[in-house]
Amino acid sequence: MGTWDADGVRARIRAMAARDPGHRRFGADTHRYALAPRLPEAEIRKFEECHGVGLPGEYRSFVAEVGDGPAGPCHGLMPLILPRPQPGEAGEEWAVDDEWEEDRQPGRLAGAFPLTGPRPVRIGPAADALTRGTLMLAEQGCGIGVRLVLNGPSAGQVWQIDPDWGGFVPVSPDFRTWYTDWLESP
Repeated sequence: MGTWDADGVRARIRAMAARDPGHRRFGADTHRYALAPRLPEAEIRKFEECHGVGLPGEYRSFVAEVGDGPAGPCHGLMPLILPRPQPGEAGEEWAVDDEWEEDRQPGRLAGAFPLTGPRPVRIGPAADALTRGTLMLAEQGCGIGVRLVLNGPSAGQVWQIDPDWGGFVPVSPDFRTWYTDWLESP
């Protein structure tokens, strides 16, 4: 498991924000180039134990060393752990709240990821079954989601599911490549 240059990532995100003060870049109006605090090791371990999974190293080190989202590709990274609202404060709401909550159902993340290659898929129970063993990373809009494979031969890969047109396909060999490509994009 490689570590992240957290200061370098934050500097790059600040530079991106400085070039886009109006948040016109795709997804910036949602994540606003902000990073949530890093997650303590005890919280990450508790999440893994609760869900019976080991998070892929590059993602695990990101949330531990850099932050638990949201600045990132698409509409930003979904948080691994929802921040607890302060008294009198409403919680965050995302377009994919149902999927985020579905991922946290007992046994879902530890389920076997059934695919080894691209697959056409339509919305419905078949799409739901195909996302077992994956964690929602980001939402691209129009029902398109980006997911991190947690187990099986494709563990650590980033896949995109487009239930209307594109199927369920691998888009990056790992979280680091996926996130770094976004950081380095113009």
